[in-house]
Amino acid sequence: MDLRVAAYAVVTDDDDRVLLARWTTGRRVAWTMPGGGLEDGEDPEVAVRRELREETGYQIETTELLGIHSRVIPASRRVGAASAPLHTLRIVYRGRITGGALRFEKNGSTDMAAWFTRDEIADLPRVKLVGIALRMAGIL
Repeated sequence: MDLRVAAYAVVTDDDDRVLLARWTTGRRVAWTMPGGGLEDGEDPEVAVRRELREETGYQIETTELLGIHSRVIPASRRVGAASAPLHTLRIVYRGRITGGALRFEKNGSTDMAAWFTRDEIADLPRVKLVGIALRMAGIL
């Protein structure tokens, strides 16, 4: 079994909108929480700050650990050719913007980022992590 540890952040603005990134490497294009996989030896809080900067252009600080979500994906459901199941551990933080400006990632797993209201999120094509993270944050 393969293991992937990743860190994500729930970031909201003064208008109570949520920052999402559009994931383009899956079976379908869908909106997800900004964040991603840890590099070898990387601290999860460092990883989520790095990933947010790469995917959205924003610098953040983590203000709260919201939770950890664990999921095993069978090999047949994994993106790409895989012979083994994937155990994903997703560490979810609340984040606050400290700098930067919205911009899109180039040559990454996401192609854009945007702010959405809760009502707008309900109508978006999105991955399950969005609902999981927003429930952890008490938003849904």
